[in-house]
Amino acid sequence: MFTGIVEEVGRVSALDPQTTGARLSILCRSVLVGAEVGASIAVNGACLTAVELSQDGFRADVSPETLKRTNLGALQPGAAVNLERPLRLNARLDGHFVLGHVDGTGEVLALDELGNGNWWLRVRIAPELTRYVVEKGSVAVDGISLTLAALSEDVLEFTIIPHTYSNTTLRTYSAGARVNIEVDILAKHIEKFMQSVRR
Repeated sequence: MFTGIVEEVGRVSALDPQTTGARLSILCRSVLVGAEVGASIAVNGACLTAVELSQDGFRADVSPETLKRTNLGALQPGAAVNLERPLRLNARLDGHFVLGHVDGTGEVLALDELGNGNWWLRVRIAPELTRYVVEKGSVAVDGISLTLAALSEDVLEFTIIPHTYSNTTLRTYSAGARVNIEVDILAKHIEKFMQSVRR
C-alpha cells in the first residue's frame, strides 16, 4: 500500500519486451534505500516488484495486464517516472490510501499556470470511473495523491501547488499525455457492499 506522496522522480533506462509482458529498468537512488529483491515500488502509481537491484536503479517485470491498463508500455528511455516505496505502518499517513492497482488511464486536457507557481490540471477519465470520484475527494494521477477541486462529467480538475509541480512528473505534462488513474478503493468497496445489501 502507498500514499501517493512521490519520493523521487526516476528515469527510464530501458523497456524491453518479453515473450509475455516486459522488463522495465529505472534509474533512481532514494527509493533503493532499504530495498531488497522482491520489494514493491510504485512506478507512476503502478505497484511493481523489483526483481533486480543495483546501486543506481532497479528492474521490474511488467505483466500484460499492467501494460494494458497503464501508461508504462509507452515509456521511452529517458522518460521521467514518479516513484514511491510502500507505506510503513509506523509512519504518518500523508496523501491517501493508494494500492498501486491502476484502474485505467486518463488524458491530460490542459495544465495551465495560475501564478505564484500554482497550476490547474484538467484530466479526462473513462466515464465508468466517474462514479468513484467526488469533489474534494482523492485521486491518484500517475501515483500522485491529488485532491479533486472540480468535477464536470468525465473531466477531473485539480489545483497543483508549487511543491507538487516541482517534485513530480507533473512538470513534464502536456495536452494529450496519458496518465495512470487510481480511484478511491474505499468508494469501490462501499459500492460492492451496497449492491450486496440490495439483493
